[in-house]
Amino acid sequence: MYELRPEYAGRLLECPSCGRHIRAGYLASAPRPPAPGVDPAFDRDVFLLRERVFTIRSKYEVLAENGTPILYVERPTYPVRTLFAYFVALIASLTAARWILGPFPEDGGGGLLVLVGFPLVAFVFLVVSMSLRPRRHVTIYRDDSRRETLLRVLQNQRVAVLTRTYTVVTPSGEPLATLRKTYLHNIVRKRWYVATPGGEPIAMAIEDSIVLSLLRRVLGVFLGFLRTNFLLVRGSDEAVLGEFNRKFTLFDRYVLDLSADPDRAFDRRVALALGVMLDTGERR
Repeated sequence: MYELRPEYAGRLLECPSCGRHIRAGYLASAPRPPAPGVDPAFDRDVFLLRERVFTIRSKYEVLAENGTPILYVERPTYPVRTLFAYFVALIASLTAARWILGPFPEDGGGGLLVLVGFPLVAFVFLVVSMSLRPRRHVTIYRDDSRRETLLRVLQNQRVAVLTRTYTVVTPSGEPLATLRKTYLHNIVRKRWYVATPGGEPIAMAIEDSIVLSLLRRVLGVFLGFLRTNFLLVRGSDEAVLGEFNRKFTLFDRYVLDLSADPDRAFDRRVALALGVMLDTGERR
């Protein structure tokens, strides 16, 4: 045990001895009884996500608070099919450019034609490439043998102009929640919305600070000092349910901490699916 100054109360800190993360101000209590109907891998408040590097697919190991592996996550990238989609989109856009622009008019209206036609050609390339690219579903397995599927996150659209949605489903296909992000919000402050399959709001993930969000738009991550962290909130008063923070390391390491939700009001399966999408869905 360590004595800390009062301003550290409630903050998630790393033990300098064992490296475990624990929230200051809370003493270790008796083990929580297992939640009925919930797989033990999800029945916890803290998940550590570690992305595997030098792989074609997006792969994550999910660890318990003590560092024990509990889950394995994959999201395929389909590089060959994606390149094919871009190739077809390029052919389609060149064809559209030839049809839209054609020979330049002799009356000097060529500049206006290019000004109008270029956005149309770019739109053709975007729509065709997105229409042919395969959907990148996320699968959460028991371990890296991939024998037992515990959860899936399905990408609902190939083409998404303003809004993209994902559906979190059980292995049997039962929908648990919908994840939604709006690209216009990313201009100022990134946020993801979580709702029931019927559309009722459950929670929202929002960048931790509007000031830091604006700085990131200008300076980027700034050598890792402006890491994109999220708060998980709910309700009109945006009561905090948890945090999703990137650790200051060379490779991607994340902590999904839901200690602020001791009653488990936020389904841990949905929370973990959201955590994975906050990384791979934002290409951080």
